[in-house]
Amino acid sequence: MTTFVDRAVLHVRAGDGGHGCVSIHREKFKPFGGPDGGDGGHGGSVKLVVDPGVHTLLDFHFHPHQKGGNGAGGAGNDRDGANGSTLTLRVPDGTVVHSMDGEVIADLIGEGTEFELARGDGAGAATRPSPTPAARRPASRSSASPAKRSTSSWSSRASPTWAWSASRRPASRR
Repeated sequence: MTTFVDRAVLHVRAGDGGHGCVSIHREKFKPFGGPDGGDGGHGGSVKLVVDPGVHTLLDFHFHPHQKGGNGAGGAGNDRDGANGSTLTLRVPDGTVVHSMDGEVIADLIGEGTEFELARGDGAGAATRPSPTPAARRPASRSSASPAKRSTSSWSSRASPTWAWSASRRPASRR
């Protein structure tokens, strides 16, 4: 089994934003309640963070598809949807991110260095109260646009001694 991988191709997708809500406030003894829909939540981003405890891209070799969390949809009573969770991928020091064309996107050097590989999508807007009392019905809602996708190639500049010791297995005792 492979124990050291210094190149990986990763398919990354940011989370989708939640849709806005069309809702009319209804309450006993309150005619003409008006619109009260909530906005959708923002989609989650995908970030790369350099971690000194990670020494290989082996995890991404076996799991090449990564996705940020989706935002929740809005609800009635002016409730906005929850934002999607940000996916943080831990990479070794010296990781170089290339586009599929070979262009260098990011060179991650130093502990704690961060890079946002895919930004989460914006949320859908909801119906809000209109400025005039004559227009009380909800007009419309907007849907969130599809999330951003990215395919990139990663390579790690590990030291030769680390690459050699990681690929060597200790002798088993019987």
